Amino acid sequence: MPGSLCDCWPSLEIRALLCAMGCIQSIGGKARVFREGITVIDVKASIDPVPTSIDESSSVVLRYRTPHFRASAQVIMPPIPKKETWIVGWIQACSHMEFYNQYGEQGMSSWELPDLQEGKIQAISDSDGVNYPWYGNTTETCTIVGPTKRDSKFIISMNDNFYPSVTWAVPISESNVAKLTNIHRDQSFTTWLVATNTSTNDMIILQTLHWRMQLSIEVNPNRPLGQRARLREPIAQDQPKILSKNEPIPPSALVKPNANDAQVLMWRPKYGQPLVVIPPKHR
Repeated sequence: MPGSLCDCWPSLEIRALLCAMGCIQSIGGKARVFREGITVIDVKASIDPVPTSIDESSSVVLRYRTPHFRASAQVIMPPIPKKETWIVGWIQACSHMEFYNQYGEQGMSSWELPDLQEGKIQAISDSDGVNYPWYGNTTETCTIVGPTKRDSKFIISMNDNFYPSVTWAVPISESNVAKLTNIHRDQSFTTWLVATNTSTNDMIILQTLHWRMQLSIEVNPNRPLGQRARLREPIAQDQPKILSKNEPIPPSALVKPNANDAQVLMWRPKYGQPLVVIPPKHR
């Protein structure tokens, strides 16, 4: 994408939204210059200051939608004298996951990342599953193809949230009777702003972010549909942290599988052996 501007400016709309919302962590002000003369003018990160919404319109599943995590960065790439390609974008990894759905005294279903849970890896890729290691390839990255004669100035942005479905009934049961009593979710992520030379595989970490999403929903399955679920604390999420010192990217965050393909749904009864309900897509 030669020239002075990438096709990344549509993300200005997202940046404007962030500025209007408040509760934004920002390191705007003094520009920071990294290797190869790459300059980061501004980084912003926030979680929308709204509660998780709950949808009981289905008689089969409860759905909920968490607020969005949002990040944006303004970057300047100096002229590239050689015939080489640089990609600047967001890489994200999950470093902790608890996702339990309790069904009274019968037991619980649990989405799990075995390698992460067993400590075999430090974090697992949260890529879109196609454009490894990047979180996505639209507003999330910008590609600059050299040689270029002028600075390339662009904004890259990303957002993330949860919108799952949880069965009212025990997932291994043939019964449709609602037994769901509680949903607990607690996930932590590290998000990196990175510049990579695709010709040399040189990778420069420009910024590191930490963020966390916590969720607790209490459910009374005996109440009528539409009146069963209630959001518990925390109602508001902690805002992301923009680190003053960058952290290295674990190798497992750069390669397959991503979290969606590695997760497994387990049924863990109060009595008896656990069962695999949905195996991982990637073994």
